[in-house]
Amino acid sequence: MSDKAELDQLVQDYNRLKTEIHKVIVGQEDVVDQVLISIFSRGHCLLVGVPGLAKTLLVNTISDCLGLSFNRVQFTPDLMPSDIIGSEILDENRTFKFLKGPLFSNIILADEINRTPPKTQAALLEAMQERSVTAAGTTYLLPKPFFVLATQNPIEQEGTYPLPEAQLDRFMFNIWVDYPKYEEELAIVKATTSDTNIALNQMLDSESIMKYQDLIRRIPVADNVLEYAVKLVARTRNSDNSAPKLTKDFITWGAGPRASQYLIVGAKCHAAINGKYSPDIEDVKAIAKPILRHRLVKNYRAEAEGYSMDQIIEELL
Repeated sequence: MSDKAELDQLVQDYNRLKTEIHKVIVGQEDVVDQVLISIFSRGHCLLVGVPGLAKTLLVNTISDCLGLSFNRVQFTPDLMPSDIIGSEILDENRTFKFLKGPLFSNIILADEINRTPPKTQAALLEAMQERSVTAAGTTYLLPKPFFVLATQNPIEQEGTYPLPEAQLDRFMFNIWVDYPKYEEELAIVKATTSDTNIALNQMLDSESIMKYQDLIRRIPVADNVLEYAVKLVARTRNSDNSAPKLTKDFITWGAGPRASQYLIVGAKCHAAINGKYSPDIEDVKAIAKPILRHRLVKNYRAEAEGYSMDQIIEELL
């Protein structure tokens, strides 16, 4: 099967998958698209939104439709690294045996990730980057494919530990989950207050997901698109000669090379699901906000003048 035929097949499978997800999830088109783009791009997601916007339900629904193993870890202030990685125990033969933790699964829902101390947050770093964990000097590979989908509540700061920049950089997307529209909320209330049970069908399996991940990496990219993505990231760094006045005025810290990599991989995937065989600059623009919004650090002046991160990125685009 040629790459073009496989890309056509991807569009069909993707649309069927989205239809299945929307049996349960009402609206949230962009959120669903961005989570699926990150999955097909081998990335991780941070879902930020107030409680009750179906962030956990969305992750549950996606894992059901993809036929992947799924574990939910509720991050709490007393959670220890061994609670998620696993630990060594003495078995009945008095030999040490490694007991795998919930991290050994295809999809990990890290619920309220900012509620746990940095020590436990850091336990995810190796898993997210290397897709392996090290315990008692032995490295264990995690199942493939492997994704961390973390949720975070933006309004409650009591008893939370902000995620360090190194951890945030491991997330491909920072997805803002907003309130539903009036018609969508009506449909949600109608569907969830009656005694109906929706059965979901499995649309893909781990083999086909990994096949599509490889396919997306093989998509060719024109030089002008590559240059646009790298220049865009460079413009976020106030030490760079190409940085506009906006960056120098409002941004303390710009995005690193990982942002450029994700912009290109994300643009390839965005192009593929929209039936294109190669990404253009519009594809880079389409995914720039969720990729950049957690990688830039605003200064006090931006806060004082009420500049949101999305406004700054919009102007840079």
